Amino acid sequence: MENKINAYNNILELIGNTPIVKLNTITSKLKGNFYAKMEAFNPGHSSKDRVAAYIIEEAERKGILAPGSTIIETTSGNTGFSIAMVSIIKGYECILAVSSKSSKDKIDMLRSMGAKVYVCPAHVSADDPRSYYQVAKRLHEETNGSIYINQYFNELNIDAHYKTTGPEIWKQTNGAITHLVACSGTGGTISGTARYLKEQNPNIKVIGVDAFGSVLKKYHETREFDSKEIYPYRIEGLGKNLIPAATDFDVIDEFIKVTDEESAHTAREIAKTEGMFVGYTSGAVLQAVKQLNAKGEFSADSNVVVIFPDHGSRYMSKIYSDKWMEDQGFFDSKNVEETQEIQFVK
Repeated sequence: MENKINAYNNILELIGNTPIVKLNTITSKLKGNFYAKMEAFNPGHSSKDRVAAYIIEEAERKGILAPGSTIIETTSGNTGFSIAMVSIIKGYECILAVSSKSSKDKIDMLRSMGAKVYVCPAHVSADDPRSYYQVAKRLHEETNGSIYINQYFNELNIDAHYKTTGPEIWKQTNGAITHLVACSGTGGTISGTARYLKEQNPNIKVIGVDAFGSVLKKYHETREFDSKEIYPYRIEGLGKNLIPAATDFDVIDEFIKVTDEESAHTAREIAKTEGMFVGYTSGAVLQAVKQLNAKGEFSADSNVVVIFPDHGSRYMSKIYSDKWMEDQGFFDSKNVEETQEIQFVK
């Protein structure tokens, strides 16, 4: 009897083709129409699934990876999870150098997926031997049969989004998109998506979101690296203390910076107004939209697509923890503590 069960062969076949969803309440006072590209609908709950699968499959095609190989990467959490997930399905070992800024939730998830995790101090220079960049390089040198993905300087990071995210957004908006607003860390998501969209319509405006404490905005404007821009900040996966080669600054029209505090509150606001349980960088990108609207960037005819990179479950010990928010000084007269009293039934 012919097997007619309609099933995917494995979880990797679920990567991509994520939906865009109209934002309604949180953007009701803003000019234009706003749509969120929901990357948490990927099986690994973030946009990094696209990059991990694409780079690993390219390495397989080129014969760089063999059965039993070890994949090594630097990550703030999401890429690591995606690599660990792909490694499980394809039979590779996975070693990750993780920034200490990553939430405990993310680090626990990486270990749960079988990865060997090295937690490295976040607030050191990129060339410090303790930085996660240098630790990953050392582990690669010490581990026979390993490959180092190096997402920050890997052109395939851009290609993954050029081939998937960009075409998806163009098709989903029927070519009516006027603005793309996306966070920039490695720069792969915004660069690859922007390259494709601008090939279809060069008038689409691409705006990158950067963090205070990061060098990207000033580098985009001056093409000079200014170490004086660097200081500690809390948002994960946004901004950089170096210039990633995986960022194509030429396809980004401008950058706008957002604060840790406002981004955290905006993420919590998205959950309570739109019912979307999103991560820290999703709060950052919508905070940028609010600031852009205040500057008069949008009109009533604007069709703005924002990329929500991941799911809020990875930030339970951070932005969705009232204690963490209070410890950061993020509850004040402007943003009063939002804690709902819990009733225990005896």
